[in-house]
Amino acid sequence: MSIDLAAAEAADSLSQRRLGEIAAQLPGATAVFRRYKLDFCCGGNASLQEAAARRNLPLNELLGALQGLDPGAAASAPGETPALIDHILRRYHEVHRRELPELIRLAARVEAVHRQHPEVPAGLAEALRELAQELDAHMQKEEKVLFPMMSTGFVALAQPIQMMRHEHDEHGERLRRLEHLAHQTQAPAEACATWRALYTGVRKLIDDLMEHIHLENNLLFPRFTALG
Repeated sequence: MSIDLAAAEAADSLSQRRLGEIAAQLPGATAVFRRYKLDFCCGGNASLQEAAARRNLPLNELLGALQGLDPGAAASAPGETPALIDHILRRYHEVHRRELPELIRLAARVEAVHRQHPEVPAGLAEALRELAQELDAHMQKEEKVLFPMMSTGFVALAQPIQMMRHEHDEHGERLRRLEHLAHQTQAPAEACATWRALYTGVRKLIDDLMEHIHLENNLLFPRFTALG
């Protein structure tokens, strides 16, 4: 088989794989997906080709970006289930709880001080409060029920996992609303330091929560739904 034919077949195979599968197996893929605004966490069941078509993105460019990654690079999260759960708790649960109150404070200040500005993110503080409330309730269910069941080897988890996936979809909708209210986190040229800090924090929150949901939906949960 010629090199060109082999490369074409590899590209075609990659284009048919699900976003969630690629994100789970190819280190660095999530950064590529975020750059192209592809939903690899809640929308991870779509193939790369389908996702590119929906957003009118050049498939060859996407394939080139993914094929340029090093498949042997170190994974960003541990592979073993107990270590992966601990990583999710420390890197995401604790961080969300620590960062959201400050983002809410910053958003309320920006909305108050710049309420006459045409690009003020009106409603962002309330949207962040709602996310913080719903996300905390969701994380408590995982911390008090789901993760302990996983850690003790309980395998009949299809139903609670389905509920968690549904809540993840709702979080995804909230993230899209945040991005809309924050004007895609692009601050106006004359924005003050507080406004810029707010949008930097919102961008980090969106990226973190997408990665958080991806680790659960595409790496952790399938280990138990396959067995349950």
